[in-house]
Amino acid sequence: MPQPSMPSITRRQQTLKTWIDCVGVGLHSGRRAHLRIGPAPVDTGIQFRRTDLAGMGAVIPASWSHVVDTRLCTVIGNADGVVVGTVEHLMAAFAGAGIDNATVEIDGPEVPIMDGSAESFVFLIECAGVAQQSAPRKRIKILKRVSVSAGDSSATLMPSSVASIDFALDFASPAIGRQEKSVVLSEGAFKRDLARARTFGFAEEVEHLRKAGLARGGSLENAVVIGENRVLNSEGLRYGDEFVRHKMLDAVGDLYLAGGVVEGRFLGVRSGHALNIQLLRALFADESAWTLIDDDSVSDDWAEDWDDEAVLQATA
Repeated sequence: MPQPSMPSITRRQQTLKTWIDCVGVGLHSGRRAHLRIGPAPVDTGIQFRRTDLAGMGAVIPASWSHVVDTRLCTVIGNADGVVVGTVEHLMAAFAGAGIDNATVEIDGPEVPIMDGSAESFVFLIECAGVAQQSAPRKRIKILKRVSVSAGDSSATLMPSSVASIDFALDFASPAIGRQEKSVVLSEGAFKRDLARARTFGFAEEVEHLRKAGLARGGSLENAVVIGENRVLNSEGLRYGDEFVRHKMLDAVGDLYLAGGVVEGRFLGVRSGHALNIQLLRALFADESAWTLIDDDSVSDDWAEDWDDEAVLQATA
């Protein structure tokens, strides 16, 4: 029996097949953290739960409306003052893998930094496996241009038939300089083009942060560190333009706090977490700038036929 082709205009929600975990340290807190990710029901979204705290007050939805700090990373929190920081790399991995619903359990206030990229989280998701669910995916379709800025930095969303990201940054350090890149976020693009790009910082800034009690978990093992006009990491860079790629990775993670796939073009110019979240707030403050679309054009009968055939193919 030939396998029917699946329409490109339709996607079902997805979650993880099983639970999987890892252990690492928080970039800013330096605290060891046990992270566990697993399945969640349809229309749940991504939810974080602090396992070191008791009760429903320990649950935090991964949403732009729950972002409480963006100074050094993206921090989400709830009305009870419970927070989880540095969520952006894990959120980017969920976005890149097409995970709509997941439960994230963590026994501390910060997601472990791992190697400074999203690669470890992509690996965990692939090991757990992806399960298709019954409900259609939600897409947030951009209807008109929305932009925010601060000085010479800006973040913009504009209508597009595909999800794509364009980014430009410019640093005085010759180790970085000016970098620009564009990526269409089609299936596989995130893992191929962005997932391995690591967070970065300047050695002199790291020392100041540590004196302020921050960046306690940072090292050459989990960040690209720039000294006097050169990269200090002995292995060098993973990409020639790793810096702009990591900024794009961050933007993918921040934008996934919209609560669904953003169907539009993102343009970042020296943008960071603060502007990315401001952009989402500006977007949702203007109801004429977006619309929510369910990918529900496939009949249940057709979907069941496709799923049955997929099972036959997998067990042949």
